[in-house]
Amino acid sequence: MAFLQWRRFNFFDKEPVKDPATDQIFDQLKDVNVSACTSGRGQLIVGDFEGNLYFINRQMELTAFRAYEIRVTHLLQLKQHNLLISIGEDEPGINPLIKVWNLEKMERGNPACTRLTRAIPGNKPTPVSAFTVHENLNFMAVGFENGIVLLYKGDVTRERHSKSRIVYEGNKCVTGLAFKTQGKQDLFLFVVTENSTVAINLTAKDQQTLLENTGASIGCITMSDASQDNQLVIGRQDAVYFYQPDGRGPCLAFEGLKLQLHWFRGYLIIVGRESKTLPRAPVLGPHGMEMNTVTVYDIQNKFIAYSAPYPQVIDVLCESGSIFIFTGDRKLYQLQEKDTQSKLEMLFKKNNYALAISLAKSQQLDQDGLIDIFTQYGDHLYSKGDHDGAIDQYIKTIGKLEASYVIRKFLDAQRIHNLTKYLQALHMSQTATEEHTTLLLNCYTKLKDVSKLDEFIMTKNRAVDFDVETAINVCRQSGYCAHALALAEKHRKHEHYLKIQIEDIKDYQKALQYIGKLDFESAESNLKQYGKVLMNEVPKQTTELLKRLCTDYKPTDKPLIDQNSLDGTLPSKIQKANAEEFIHIFVNNSSKLTEFLEHMIEVQPNSSNLVYNTLLELYLHDMVHEKDISTRVDRERKTLDLLKNPDANYDIDQALILCQMNNFKAGILYLYEKAHLYQQILRYHMEHLEHLHVIETCKKFGQQDPQLWIQALSYFACKEEYCKSQLMEVLSHIDKKNLLPPLMVIQILAHHSTATLSVVKDYIVRHLQLENDQIAEDERLIKQYREDTEKKRTKIEELKTSAKVFQASKCNICSHSLELPSVHFLCEPHSYHQHCFESYAENDMECPVCAPENRKIMDIIRAQEQSKDIHEFFHNQLERAPDGFSVVADYFGRGVFNKVTLITDQHSKTSNASTR
Repeated sequence: MAFLQWRRFNFFDKEPVKDPATDQIFDQLKDVNVSACTSGRGQLIVGDFEGNLYFINRQMELTAFRAYEIRVTHLLQLKQHNLLISIGEDEPGINPLIKVWNLEKMERGNPACTRLTRAIPGNKPTPVSAFTVHENLNFMAVGFENGIVLLYKGDVTRERHSKSRIVYEGNKCVTGLAFKTQGKQDLFLFVVTENSTVAINLTAKDQQTLLENTGASIGCITMSDASQDNQLVIGRQDAVYFYQPDGRGPCLAFEGLKLQLHWFRGYLIIVGRESKTLPRAPVLGPHGMEMNTVTVYDIQNKFIAYSAPYPQVIDVLCESGSIFIFTGDRKLYQLQEKDTQSKLEMLFKKNNYALAISLAKSQQLDQDGLIDIFTQYGDHLYSKGDHDGAIDQYIKTIGKLEASYVIRKFLDAQRIHNLTKYLQALHMSQTATEEHTTLLLNCYTKLKDVSKLDEFIMTKNRAVDFDVETAINVCRQSGYCAHALALAEKHRKHEHYLKIQIEDIKDYQKALQYIGKLDFESAESNLKQYGKVLMNEVPKQTTELLKRLCTDYKPTDKPLIDQNSLDGTLPSKIQKANAEEFIHIFVNNSSKLTEFLEHMIEVQPNSSNLVYNTLLELYLHDMVHEKDISTRVDRERKTLDLLKNPDANYDIDQALILCQMNNFKAGILYLYEKAHLYQQILRYHMEHLEHLHVIETCKKFGQQDPQLWIQALSYFACKEEYCKSQLMEVLSHIDKKNLLPPLMVIQILAHHSTATLSVVKDYIVRHLQLENDQIAEDERLIKQYREDTEKKRTKIEELKTSAKVFQASKCNICSHSLELPSVHFLCEPHSYHQHCFESYAENDMECPVCAPENRKIMDIIRAQEQSKDIHEFFHNQLERAPDGFSVVADYFGRGVFNKVTLITDQHSKTSNASTR
C-alpha cells in the first residue's frame, strides 16, 4: 500500500494473546467458523456460521451460547449500553432475524433476548448486507443487498414500540450505514452502496444528499471520532475519503486494495493488500493463507504508527485500550500502544522534534512536557546553526523556561535580530522584566530600527506588555527623546514627561501647558518640583498657573463648570493649594512674588500669616530701595494700608521686627498702638527727641496707661532747661489726675540736677495749700463725729437707766387714735395698734418703720464682715493702686483690721399696756 512519504514508526507492541490460566497462546476459537465480530463494554464477541455467540472478557475467559438455529451474520455491541444487536437466521432460506440481547439480564444462563424482529423490506425477502444502531436507542437502520434501507424508529429494545419505514431505495447492495448527529437536533444517516454515497436528513423528511457517485465495498466504511469531527470514512483503492452530511471533505492518497477500515483513538486502521499493479496475485503465508497488511495511521500528525503483515485478517477489534487482530489461523493478536514518553524518545533519537511536538499535543501531554520538547528542539536547531528556527522554538518556551537561558545564547551582535524577536515575544506574553525591556530597546537603538521602535512604543490601541518607565529611561539614555516623550505622555508618566521637556528638550512652555492639564494633586506636586526652573524661564505663565492652582483649580482640558454641578447631582468641589508652599519658587523674582501674593490676599483675604508676612517684607524691601521720592511715598502708603487692613492676618511681632529693620516709622507706631504698647510709643518719641509727640502720646493714651505721664515727667525733668513748658504741662496733668503724691514728684525731680525749685514752686505751694485745707476739714469732721458720738452714748444710757414715756396718740400704721392693746418701740415714739402691728410687721421684734433702714445698716456690716478676710484681693489692689495709703485707709474705715462686735439696738416691746 502506497502512502505519501509518511514516516514510519513502531509505536505499538505486538504480542499474541495468551490464556492466563495456562500461559499458552489463546486458541479456543481454532475450530470456530467465524461469521461476524464486534467488541465493546470490556469484551470481544464472535459469531459463527452455526449460530453460536462467543464472549471473551478481559481475563480471556470464553463463554458461549446458541443464539440462532442456522447462522449469525451481523453483530453490533453498543458502547453506551450493555446491549448486543445481532442478525442471523433460524430457518432455511432468506429469513434474517434481528435480535436484541440485554447482556445484564440472564435467562436460563444466557442473556435475555428483548426483541425479535424479521428484517424484510416489503414482501420480498433479501439478505441483510449492513446495519447500524444509534446510541440513543431510538433509531436502527438495516441495509439489504437489493439496495433498500429500512429505518426502525422507536425503542430499539422493544418491537411493539418501534415503527419501520424505507428511507432509501437503490439498485446496488448497501455496503455501509452510519448515524451522525449534527448540531443539537439534526440527525443524518449515511448510506453507502457499491456505486454511491448518500446522506439522509432524518429530521427533514428524509431529505437525501448525494455525496459521491462512488461507493465502497463491505468492510471499507467506518466513522471517525471527535478528533476528526465524527466524519464518515470510506476506503477506496486510490485513497481514503472523509465525508460530512453536506459534502466530501479531505482525502488521503493511500493506494492499494483495502479490505477493512477501523478507527481507534484518532488512528485509522486499514487492513489491505499492497498492490502497485493490479491485478496481482495475493501473497500467501503459512498454511497457504493470503497475507494482509495491517497499517495504523496517525491522521492528525501524518505518520504511520504501525504496519505489519498478518495471515488473512478476519477482523480488527478495538477494546480495553488495545487493538485485537483476529487472523485466519484463528489466532488473536494484541497491539498495545506504547506510552507517550517512549514514543517521544524514539522521535528524539531520530531528531524528529517537529513530529514529537505534534504527537505530544495530540496526546494531551502536559505543558511542562511540551516545554521540554521545545527546549530540546531549540537546542538541536541552535547546534545546527539554524538560529532562526531555534529562536522560534525558544519563543514557545516563554513562561516556563528561564529567559536568561535563551538570551545568553544570542547576546552575540551577529544574532541581535534573533534576540530582538525573542524579547518581543517576551513582552507580548507579558512576562518581560525591566531588564528585558531595557535589552529590547537597546537592540532597537543599536539596529537603528526606528520603525520597530515606533511600532513598539507609539502604536495606538496596543496592549502594554513592557515596563513603561524602563522604556522611557532607555530611550532618554539612547537619545530618542521624542520616543521617550511620546511614551511618557501616552501612559501619563507625568514626572518623566516633565523631566524630558525641562531637562532634555528645554521646552518650558510645553511643560507648563502639560502641568496645567493635570489633575489637582499631580499639578500641585509637579509645580513644587519644577516651579523654580519654570519661574526662571517663563515667569509670567508660571505665575498665572500658580494663581489658578491656589484659588479654584480646573485642568485646562476640562470644562470650567462641572456638568454634575449644573445638574444639581453633586456640589462643585473647589480644589486649591496652599499659597505659602510655593513662595520659595519665587526666590529670584520678587516682583512676580509680589504679584502672586497680592492676588492671593485679594481673592482669599483669610490667607495665612506667612502670605501676609512675606508680602509685607516685599513691600518694605521695595520701599527702602526705592530712590524716587514720589514712588517711595506711594510704597509707604501701600505698606501702611496693608498693616491697617482689618483682614490682614500677619504676625504682629514679625511685622514689627520688619518695620524696625527697615526703619518704617509709620508702621512701627501703628503696630505699637495696635499691640497696646503705649510705653513703646512714648519711648520711641523720646528716643527721637520728639517732645511734642511725647505730650500727644500721653494725652492720647494716658487714660489707658496713666504711667505714661510719670515717664514723661522723668523724661522732661532731664531736659528742664529746654522743656520747661512741657514739664509744667506734665505736672499739671499729674496733679489734675492725682497720679503721684507730691512727695514722689519731688523725689523724681530731685534725681535730676537740671530740675530747679522754680520749676515746681507753684506745684508745691498749691499742694501745700490743699493739704492745709484738707487738714482743717478733717479736724472739723472729727469734732462733729465726736459730738454725735457723745450724743448717741447719752441716749443709750438714758434708755438703759430711765423710764420712757410714750405720748403718741395715733397709730403709725393706720393713723387712727391709739386704743388698747397697743405696741410701743423705744427707737422713736412709734406706736401701733396691736392688730395693725401683727398684720403689717414682718418681725414682731422690729419696728416696721425703722426696719428698712436697720436692714441696710446690717447688710453693710455683714458685707464688711465677709470681705475683711479677703487678703489676696487686698494685696492685689494695694499693688495696683497709685496711692497705697488711701487703699489702706479705706480698708481701715471698713473695719477690715478691727475685731467687729455687732451691737444691736435694744428694743422694748410692751403689749396690752399704755403709759401716759
